[in-house]
Amino acid sequence: MNLRSFKSLFLVLAVIPLVTACQNKEKENFIKENTEFATAQTDKMLQSVGQPTGKNYPRTMKNNGELAVTGMYDWTPGFFPGSLWYLYELTGETKWKDEAEKWTTSLEPLKTFTGHHDLGFMMYCSYGNAERLSPKPEYKDILIESANSLSTRYSDKTKTIKSWNYRKNWNDTTEWYYPVIIDNMMNLEMLFYASKITGDKKYYDIAVNHSESTLKYHFREDFTTYHVVNYDTITGKVLDQATCQGYSDNSMWSRGQAWAIYGFTMVYRETKDQKFLDAAIKATNVYLKYLPEDLVPLWDFNVGQEGYTAVGKSYAVEFPGKDLRDASAAAIVCSALFELAEYANNQSYTDYAIKMLHSLASPAYRAPLGANADFLLMHSVGSIPHKSEIDKPLVYADYYFLEALVRYKNLNKKS
Repeated sequence: MNLRSFKSLFLVLAVIPLVTACQNKEKENFIKENTEFATAQTDKMLQSVGQPTGKNYPRTMKNNGELAVTGMYDWTPGFFPGSLWYLYELTGETKWKDEAEKWTTSLEPLKTFTGHHDLGFMMYCSYGNAERLSPKPEYKDILIESANSLSTRYSDKTKTIKSWNYRKNWNDTTEWYYPVIIDNMMNLEMLFYASKITGDKKYYDIAVNHSESTLKYHFREDFTTYHVVNYDTITGKVLDQATCQGYSDNSMWSRGQAWAIYGFTMVYRETKDQKFLDAAIKATNVYLKYLPEDLVPLWDFNVGQEGYTAVGKSYAVEFPGKDLRDASAAAIVCSALFELAEYANNQSYTDYAIKMLHSLASPAYRAPLGANADFLLMHSVGSIPHKSEIDKPLVYADYYFLEALVRYKNLNKKS
């Protein structure tokens, strides 16, 4: 090596640590600033909502800008306690642990609830994080009882957990006696936990059977997902593949695809079965392929496109919401990609996750302090078909945004 080449190599080697240090400092500043905002905004939320009553869990914002709350038997009450746990994890401050414990323990009556499939959201986002960050013996007992309650909705005929009770499709003629929705993948994590804690394989088997059925019947050939699959209760045969919250039966509803990406990533973590990792990767790749430049998707990827039609009583017939984004879908996928990148050994997934997180934290999606009914993120869509929570904040968007921030912080430590 001549002297000039040696000097060039020396300069390159000298610059690399400086660039890395600069990048790490940028990450630290980003995490610090977003944590400070989240704690300040959530302080205002706590002042607004008061003490937990079992009926006042933050969910969204009313049309007049006021906070909209819900009772514990809704599907969303676990997200606010879960967000408080993430603030504790991000700050280490006892204040947030105390608030998280208070709001979490208010949900204990749900451990015997069997009315719908969302018990995983309700209890694992709250008690699961509690057990992870500040364990107590009673938390384990409550989670195991909750897993038993969720398991009562499992059918060996369909090899799935029933999501909802009887309802009709938007066409008002198709009856759903055993509807299973893609969201249900998210509730399985609590079953895997119960299996590990108790040593009882029944919970594991239910979760795996449900995942395999979902893999078989919820995915189209291109690995976009159906929202709802309706089964025959006697034979277990699939009767109907449709949507409830998406634009049309054959469209890619963005949050449904997000649930699939996150859910199958989690199932691979718990099983190490390659087919579940493959499913997560394929679902991710088709999602990423059609994202807009800022990486926050339309509420449905196919809204208003030729070959996709909203039907019946769905409000999407009247109001398709062609330009509306769903920050909740972006937050879910962002969080999932930090984990999936490691399993798939794919640095581009990490890069996407970081860019998504920065996009969500930008003024386009992160609320001004004191605005947005004190939620963190703006511009989510609950359900246009139901004319509900259209272009509003959603408590679960905030939850997964904070989870993504925690995962980014942990990534920062590793680097």
